[in-house]
Amino acid sequence: MPLPVLGILTLYLNEHKHLEEKPIYQKMIVEGGKLGLDVFVFTPMDVSDSKKKIFAMEYDAKQKKWTRRWRNFPDMIYDRCRIQKSPRFAQLLQFRSQYSKMLFLNKPLRNKWTIHEVLSKKAEFRKFLPETRLYHGLTDVHQMLKNRSVVFLKPINGTGGRGILRIEKLKAASQYYIQGRNQQRKIITPQKIHASRLGAILSGWNMKDRYLIQEGIAVELPDGRVHDYRMLVQKNKEGHWQLTGIAGRVGAPRSVTSNLHGGGRAVPAHQMLSSWITNEEQRQEVISTAGKMGVDIAAYLEHQYGPLCELALDLAINRKGRIYLLEVNPKPAREVFSQIGEPELYRTAITRPLEYALWVYKQKTETADTKENKPQL
Repeated sequence: MPLPVLGILTLYLNEHKHLEEKPIYQKMIVEGGKLGLDVFVFTPMDVSDSKKKIFAMEYDAKQKKWTRRWRNFPDMIYDRCRIQKSPRFAQLLQFRSQYSKMLFLNKPLRNKWTIHEVLSKKAEFRKFLPETRLYHGLTDVHQMLKNRSVVFLKPINGTGGRGILRIEKLKAASQYYIQGRNQQRKIITPQKIHASRLGAILSGWNMKDRYLIQEGIAVELPDGRVHDYRMLVQKNKEGHWQLTGIAGRVGAPRSVTSNLHGGGRAVPAHQMLSSWITNEEQRQEVISTAGKMGVDIAAYLEHQYGPLCELALDLAINRKGRIYLLEVNPKPAREVFSQIGEPELYRTAITRPLEYALWVYKQKTETADTKENKPQL
Protein backbone atom coordinates (compact mmCIF):
# COMPACT_ATOMS: atom_id res chain seq x y z
CA MET A 1 0.00 0.00 0.00
CA PRO A 2 1.45 3.43 -0.97
CA LEU A 3 2.35 5.86 1.80
CA PRO A 4 0.21 8.95 2.35
CA VAL A 5 1.79 11.95 0.62
CA LEU A 6 2.30 15.41 2.10
CA GLY A 7 3.34 18.30 -0.11
CA ILE A 8 5.06 21.23 1.62
CA LEU A 9 4.00 24.33 -0.30
CA THR A 10 6.51 27.18 -0.19
CA LEU A 11 7.78 30.13 -2.24
CA TYR A 12 11.13 30.84 -3.82
CA LEU A 13 12.75 33.94 -2.32
CA ASN A 14 14.21 35.12 -5.62
CA GLU A 15 14.68 34.31 -9.28
CA HIS A 16 17.52 31.91 -8.39
CA LYS A 17 14.94 29.64 -6.70
CA HIS A 18 16.43 30.02 -3.23
CA LEU A 19 14.38 28.50 -0.39
CA GLU A 20 14.61 30.12 3.04
CA GLU A 21 13.70 27.04 5.09
CA LYS A 22 15.34 24.29 3.06
CA PRO A 23 17.18 22.77 6.09
CA ILE A 24 13.85 22.52 7.94
CA TYR A 25 12.18 20.86 4.95
CA GLN A 26 15.06 18.42 4.78
CA LYS A 27 14.47 17.45 8.42
CA MET A 28 10.73 17.14 7.80
CA ILE A 29 11.27 14.82 4.85
CA VAL A 30 13.59 12.60 6.92
CA GLU A 31 11.27 12.55 9.94
CA GLY A 32 8.26 11.98 7.70
CA GLY A 33 9.92 8.86 6.27
CA LYS A 34 10.40 7.48 9.80
CA LEU A 35 6.69 8.02 10.50
CA GLY A 36 5.48 6.43 7.26
CA LEU A 37 4.74 9.71 5.47
CA ASP A 38 6.04 10.55 1.99
CA VAL A 39 6.98 14.25 2.01
CA PHE A 40 8.10 16.47 -0.85
CA VAL A 41 8.51 20.24 -1.35
CA PHE A 42 7.09 22.38 -4.15
CA THR A 43 6.16 25.93 -5.11
CA PRO A 44 3.36 27.18 -7.39
CA MET A 45 6.01 27.65 -10.11
CA ASP A 46 6.63 23.87 -10.07
CA VAL A 47 3.01 22.98 -10.90
CA SER A 48 2.13 21.97 -14.45
CA ASP A 49 -1.59 22.41 -15.07
CA SER A 50 -1.33 20.70 -18.47
CA LYS A 51 0.47 17.62 -17.09
CA LYS A 52 -1.47 17.76 -13.82
CA LYS A 53 1.86 17.04 -12.17
CA ILE A 54 4.31 18.76 -9.84
CA PHE A 55 8.06 19.02 -10.49
CA ALA A 56 8.75 18.19 -6.86
CA MET A 57 11.86 18.65 -4.75
CA GLU A 58 12.81 15.52 -2.82
CA TYR A 59 15.58 14.84 -0.37
CA ASP A 60 17.46 11.54 -0.39
CA ALA A 61 18.65 10.94 3.18
CA LYS A 62 21.02 8.11 2.16
CA GLN A 63 22.77 10.08 -0.55
CA LYS A 64 22.30 13.35 1.35
CA LYS A 65 21.23 15.30 -1.69
CA TRP A 66 18.21 17.03 -3.19
CA THR A 67 16.71 15.81 -6.45
CA ARG A 68 13.67 16.60 -8.58
CA ARG A 69 11.10 14.51 -10.36
CA TRP A 70 7.53 14.79 -11.60
CA ARG A 71 5.02 13.74 -8.98
CA ASN A 72 1.25 13.44 -8.75
CA PHE A 73 -0.53 15.95 -6.56
CA PRO A 74 -0.17 15.09 -2.85
CA ASP A 75 -2.93 13.82 -0.57
CA MET A 76 -2.43 16.85 1.71
CA ILE A 77 -0.77 20.26 1.53
CA TYR A 78 1.15 21.97 4.34
CA ASP A 79 1.25 25.65 3.40
CA ARG A 80 4.45 27.40 4.54
CA CYS A 81 4.13 30.45 2.27
CA ARG A 82 4.69 33.88 3.79
CA ILE A 83 3.68 37.20 2.29
CA GLN A 84 6.02 38.46 -0.45
CA LYS A 85 5.89 41.53 -2.66
CA SER A 86 6.64 39.64 -5.85
CA PRO A 87 4.96 37.97 -8.85
CA ARG A 88 5.58 34.68 -7.03
CA PHE A 89 3.04 35.68 -4.40
CA ALA A 90 0.45 36.36 -7.11
CA GLN A 91 1.11 32.83 -8.40
CA LEU A 92 0.50 31.51 -4.90
CA LEU A 93 -2.88 33.25 -4.65
CA GLN A 94 -3.82 31.77 -8.01
CA PHE A 95 -2.74 28.28 -6.87
CA ARG A 96 -4.72 28.52 -3.62
CA SER A 97 -7.81 29.57 -5.55
CA GLN A 98 -7.47 27.03 -8.36
CA TYR A 99 -6.78 24.11 -6.01
CA SER A 100 -8.91 25.18 -3.05
CA LYS A 101 -10.68 21.81 -2.99
CA MET A 102 -7.45 20.02 -2.07
CA LEU A 103 -6.85 19.06 1.54
CA PHE A 104 -4.87 21.85 3.20
CA LEU A 105 -3.64 21.31 6.77
CA ASN A 106 -3.68 25.07 7.26
CA LYS A 107 -5.41 28.03 5.67
CA PRO A 108 -4.06 31.60 5.56
CA LEU A 109 -4.92 33.98 8.38
CA ARG A 110 -5.80 37.66 7.94
CA ASN A 111 -3.62 40.68 8.60
CA LYS A 112 -2.55 41.89 12.05
CA TRP A 113 -5.34 44.45 12.34
CA THR A 114 -8.11 42.02 11.39
CA ILE A 115 -6.77 39.41 13.82
CA HIS A 116 -6.72 42.04 16.57
CA GLU A 117 -10.33 42.98 15.82
CA VAL A 118 -11.47 39.35 15.79
CA LEU A 119 -9.74 38.57 19.11
CA SER A 120 -11.14 41.77 20.63
CA LYS A 121 -14.65 40.38 20.23
CA LYS A 122 -13.96 37.73 22.89
CA ALA A 123 -13.90 39.08 26.45
CA GLU A 124 -11.52 36.33 27.59
CA PHE A 125 -8.86 37.52 25.10
CA ARG A 126 -9.26 41.29 25.49
CA LYS A 127 -7.18 41.41 28.67
CA PHE A 128 -4.17 40.08 26.72
CA LEU A 129 -4.34 42.67 23.92
CA PRO A 130 -2.31 45.89 24.00
CA GLU A 131 -4.17 49.02 22.97
CA THR A 132 -4.12 48.93 19.16
CA ARG A 133 -5.66 51.13 16.49
CA LEU A 134 -5.54 51.41 12.73
CA TYR A 135 -3.14 54.20 11.78
CA HIS A 136 -4.57 57.02 9.66
CA GLY A 137 -2.13 59.82 10.39
CA LEU A 138 -0.13 61.88 12.86
CA THR A 139 -3.20 62.60 15.00
CA ASP A 140 -3.40 58.91 15.96
CA VAL A 141 0.18 59.01 17.28
CA HIS A 142 -0.46 62.15 19.33
CA GLN A 143 -3.70 60.69 20.67
CA MET A 144 -2.10 57.47 21.93
CA LEU A 145 0.95 59.27 23.33
CA LYS A 146 -1.31 61.34 25.58
CA ASN A 147 -1.58 58.31 27.89
CA ARG A 148 1.45 56.26 26.79
CA SER A 149 5.14 57.01 26.80
CA VAL A 150 5.92 54.61 23.92
CA VAL A 151 4.03 53.54 20.80
CA PHE A 152 4.90 51.27 17.88
CA LEU A 153 3.91 51.63 14.24
CA LYS A 154 3.70 48.29 12.45
CA PRO A 155 2.70 47.33 8.88
CA ILE A 156 -0.44 45.21 9.06
CA ASN A 157 1.10 42.63 6.71
CA GLY A 158 4.70 42.91 7.92
CA THR A 159 6.97 40.01 8.84
CA GLY A 160 10.39 39.71 10.43
CA GLY A 161 10.34 43.14 12.06
CA ARG A 162 10.39 44.99 8.72
CA GLY A 163 9.10 48.55 8.64
CA ILE A 164 8.55 48.90 12.41
CA LEU A 165 8.93 52.30 14.11
CA ARG A 166 9.18 52.93 17.85
CA ILE A 167 8.28 56.42 19.08
CA GLU A 168 9.07 57.37 22.65
CA LYS A 169 7.84 60.58 24.31
CA LEU A 170 10.75 61.99 26.31
CA LYS A 171 10.47 63.89 29.57
CA ALA A 172 11.99 66.93 27.94
CA ALA A 173 9.19 69.09 26.54
CA SER A 174 8.16 68.30 22.95
CA GLN A 175 10.94 65.75 22.38
CA TYR A 176 10.63 62.28 20.82
CA TYR A 177 13.10 59.43 20.44
CA ILE A 178 12.73 57.48 17.17
CA GLN A 179 14.02 53.95 16.54
CA GLY A 180 13.09 51.23 14.07
CA ARG A 181 13.88 48.88 11.21
CA ASN A 182 13.41 49.68 7.54
CA GLN A 183 11.77 47.44 4.94
CA GLN A 184 15.08 45.62 4.43
CA ARG A 185 15.09 44.80 8.16
CA LYS A 186 18.09 47.07 8.80
CA ILE A 187 18.22 49.00 12.08
CA ILE A 188 17.84 52.71 11.41
CA THR A 189 20.01 55.25 13.23
CA PRO A 190 18.12 56.27 16.39
CA GLN A 191 17.40 59.98 16.62
CA LYS A 192 16.05 62.49 19.09
CA ILE A 193 13.71 64.95 17.39
CA HIS A 194 11.50 67.90 18.22
CA ALA A 195 7.76 67.19 18.10
CA SER A 196 7.42 69.54 15.14
CA ARG A 197 9.49 67.12 12.99
CA LEU A 198 7.47 63.98 13.74
CA GLY A 199 5.05 64.54 10.87
CA ALA A 200 7.90 64.85 8.37
CA ILE A 201 9.56 61.69 9.73
CA LEU A 202 6.34 59.70 9.31
CA SER A 203 5.68 61.14 5.86
CA GLY A 204 9.14 60.01 4.79
CA TRP A 205 8.67 56.50 6.17
CA ASN A 206 7.82 53.91 3.54
CA MET A 207 4.15 53.21 4.35
CA LYS A 208 2.93 51.58 1.15
CA ASP A 209 1.12 49.04 3.35
CA ARG A 210 -1.46 50.09 5.88
CA TYR A 211 -0.12 50.44 9.41
CA LEU A 212 -1.42 49.95 12.91
CA ILE A 213 -0.37 51.84 16.02
CA GLN A 214 0.12 49.88 19.24
CA GLU A 215 0.99 50.79 22.80
CA GLY A 216 4.56 49.95 23.80
CA ILE A 217 5.09 47.48 26.64
CA ALA A 218 8.10 48.00 28.93
CA VAL A 219 10.31 45.05 27.93
CA GLU A 220 13.77 46.67 28.02
CA LEU A 221 16.34 44.68 29.97
CA PRO A 222 18.96 46.45 32.14
CA ASP A 223 21.35 46.56 29.15
CA GLY A 224 18.71 48.32 27.04
CA ARG A 225 17.91 45.36 24.79
CA VAL A 226 14.29 44.42 24.21
CA HIS A 227 12.98 40.93 24.89
CA ASP A 228 9.82 38.93 24.31
CA TYR A 229 8.64 35.31 24.15
CA ARG A 230 7.88 33.04 21.22
CA MET A 231 5.22 30.45 22.07
CA LEU A 232 4.41 27.61 19.67
CA VAL A 233 1.07 25.77 19.76
CA GLN A 234 0.43 22.89 17.36
CA LYS A 235 -2.09 20.20 16.56
CA ASN A 236 -0.90 16.83 17.91
CA LYS A 237 -1.29 13.29 16.57
CA GLU A 238 -4.81 13.09 18.04
CA GLY A 239 -5.87 16.28 16.27
CA HIS A 240 -5.93 18.41 19.45
CA TRP A 241 -4.27 21.77 20.06
CA GLN A 242 -1.31 21.52 22.41
CA LEU A 243 1.43 23.81 23.70
CA THR A 244 4.73 22.69 22.19
CA GLY A 245 7.03 25.15 23.93
CA ILE A 246 7.98 28.71 24.87
CA ALA A 247 11.35 30.41 24.43
CA GLY A 248 12.64 33.88 25.24
CA ARG A 249 14.16 36.13 22.60
CA VAL A 250 16.54 39.04 23.18
CA GLY A 251 16.97 41.65 20.48
CA ALA A 252 20.20 42.88 18.97
CA PRO A 253 21.70 46.12 20.36
CA ARG A 254 19.61 49.18 19.35
CA SER A 255 16.95 46.91 17.83
CA VAL A 256 13.25 47.52 18.56
CA THR A 257 12.45 43.87 17.79
CA SER A 258 13.78 40.55 19.06
CA ASN A 259 13.50 38.54 15.81
CA LEU A 260 16.26 35.97 15.36
CA HIS A 261 16.56 36.90 11.68
CA GLY A 262 17.20 40.47 12.80
CA GLY A 263 20.14 39.54 15.00
CA GLY A 264 18.24 38.45 18.12
CA ARG A 265 19.16 35.42 20.19
CA ALA A 266 17.07 32.76 21.93
CA VAL A 267 17.11 32.18 25.68
CA PRO A 268 15.28 29.49 27.72
CA ALA A 269 11.95 30.95 28.85
CA HIS A 270 12.38 30.14 32.55
CA GLN A 271 15.85 31.68 32.58
CA MET A 272 14.53 34.85 30.97
CA LEU A 273 11.48 35.04 33.18
CA SER A 274 13.45 34.45 36.39
CA SER A 275 15.48 37.60 35.70
CA TRP A 276 12.20 39.48 35.31
CA ILE A 277 9.90 37.91 37.93
CA THR A 278 11.61 36.59 41.07
CA ASN A 279 8.72 34.56 42.50
CA GLU A 280 8.85 30.96 41.21
CA GLU A 281 5.15 30.31 41.82
CA GLN A 282 4.22 33.43 39.89
CA ARG A 283 6.48 32.40 37.00
CA GLN A 284 4.78 29.00 36.79
CA GLU A 285 1.38 30.68 36.80
CA VAL A 286 2.44 33.02 34.01
CA ILE A 287 3.63 30.10 31.82
CA SER A 288 0.45 28.14 32.55
CA THR A 289 -1.79 31.12 31.74
CA ALA A 290 0.14 31.82 28.53
CA GLY A 291 -0.15 28.19 27.41
CA LYS A 292 -3.91 28.06 27.97
CA MET A 293 -4.35 31.39 26.20
CA GLY A 294 -2.37 30.13 23.20
CA VAL A 295 -4.38 26.93 22.84
CA ASP A 296 -7.69 28.81 23.26
CA ILE A 297 -6.73 31.47 20.70
CA ALA A 298 -5.63 28.82 18.19
CA ALA A 299 -8.95 26.98 18.52
CA TYR A 300 -10.89 30.25 18.21
CA LEU A 301 -9.02 31.43 15.10
CA GLU A 302 -9.41 28.01 13.50
CA HIS A 303 -13.15 28.27 14.08
CA GLN A 304 -13.13 31.71 12.43
CA TYR A 305 -10.89 31.05 9.43
CA GLY A 306 -10.80 27.32 8.75
CA PRO A 307 -8.14 24.63 9.20
CA LEU A 308 -4.92 25.49 11.05
CA CYS A 309 -2.20 23.16 12.31
CA GLU A 310 0.14 25.49 14.21
CA LEU A 311 0.49 29.07 15.40
CA ALA A 312 3.26 31.07 16.98
CA LEU A 313 2.24 33.75 19.45
CA ASP A 314 4.68 36.52 20.31
CA LEU A 315 4.22 37.67 23.91
CA ALA A 316 5.41 40.50 26.11
CA ILE A 317 5.31 39.95 29.88
CA ASN A 318 5.69 42.89 32.23
CA ARG A 319 7.27 42.79 35.69
CA LYS A 320 3.89 42.21 37.32
CA GLY A 321 3.41 39.06 35.23
CA ARG A 322 0.78 40.52 32.93
CA ILE A 323 0.81 38.86 29.51
CA TYR A 324 0.37 40.84 26.29
CA LEU A 325 -0.21 39.22 22.92
CA LEU A 326 1.88 41.20 20.44
CA GLU A 327 1.35 39.15 17.31
CA VAL A 328 0.03 35.87 15.90
CA ASN A 329 2.12 34.12 13.26
CA PRO A 330 0.52 31.25 11.25
CA LYS A 331 3.81 30.27 9.52
CA PRO A 332 6.16 29.99 12.49
CA ALA A 333 9.86 29.26 12.47
CA ARG A 334 10.98 26.85 15.20
CA GLU A 335 14.69 27.62 15.40
CA VAL A 336 14.31 29.19 18.86
CA PHE A 337 14.09 25.70 20.37
CA SER A 338 17.28 24.59 18.67
CA GLN A 339 19.10 27.71 19.80
CA ILE A 340 18.16 27.26 23.47
CA GLY A 341 19.70 23.78 23.46
CA GLU A 342 16.47 21.75 23.50
CA PRO A 343 16.95 19.19 20.69
CA GLU A 344 13.96 17.06 21.67
CA LEU A 345 11.67 20.08 21.83
CA TYR A 346 13.01 21.20 18.47
CA ARG A 347 12.34 17.75 17.00
CA THR A 348 8.81 17.80 18.44
CA ALA A 349 8.19 21.17 16.79
CA ILE A 350 9.24 19.63 13.47
CA THR A 351 7.38 16.32 13.76
CA ARG A 352 4.04 17.52 15.16
CA PRO A 353 2.72 18.80 11.81
CA LEU A 354 3.73 15.47 10.26
CA GLU A 355 1.97 13.44 12.97
CA TYR A 356 -1.07 15.65 12.58
CA ALA A 357 -1.01 15.09 8.81
CA LEU A 358 -1.11 11.31 9.38
CA TRP A 359 -4.08 11.77 11.72
CA VAL A 360 -5.88 13.91 9.11
CA TYR A 361 -5.19 11.30 6.42
CA LYS A 362 -6.52 8.53 8.66
CA GLN A 363 -9.73 10.47 9.32
CA LYS A 364 -10.13 11.10 5.61
CA THR A 365 -9.66 7.46 4.61
CA GLU A 366 -11.92 6.17 7.39
CA THR A 367 -14.66 8.56 6.27
CA ALA A 368 -14.23 7.43 2.67
CA ASP A 369 -14.38 3.75 3.71
CA THR A 370 -17.53 4.36 5.73
CA LYS A 371 -19.25 5.97 2.74
CA GLU A 372 -18.09 3.16 0.44
CA ASN A 373 -19.38 0.44 2.77
CA LYS A 374 -22.64 2.18 3.60
CA PRO A 375 -25.54 -0.08 2.50
CA GLN A 376 -27.66 1.29 -0.34
CA LEU A 377 -31.34 1.70 0.50
